[in-house]
Amino acid sequence: MNFLKGTKIYSIFTGNCPVCQNESMYTESNPYKLSHTLKMQDRCSHCNTKYKIEPSFFYGAMYVSYPVGIAFAVAAFVISFLLFKLNLVVTFFIIAITMIVFLPVILRLSRNIWINFFMHYNKEKAVS
Repeated sequence: MNFLKGTKIYSIFTGNCPVCQNESMYTESNPYKLSHTLKMQDRCSHCNTKYKIEPSFFYGAMYVSYPVGIAFAVAAFVISFLLFKLNLVVTFFIIAITMIVFLPVILRLSRNIWINFFMHYNKEKAVS
């Protein structure tokens, strides 16, 4: 995935600093350690970027989590109903299970997308 370094997609999918993309924003790399799913560093140790621009900054990620969750649900629907030809009741339960299982990933993706709306990659900070 290094070929995408310098793009917002790289920062969103890796959870790296949106400015230098050299280290993770999260204290724990595994989103399934539920007590640490949303715990973030205060600043990037490489470029000193402050992640929480203002108090309650990541509340805006709630607005992003809805379409991200819908994308996961639609993917589960397409795979189960259209690809495997399962009935609607089974498909409903598969969608519900998918949403529960992928909740930590959806939360992190939403935060990553939200912060990348406001911060941009800086090649000079990435090198220094």
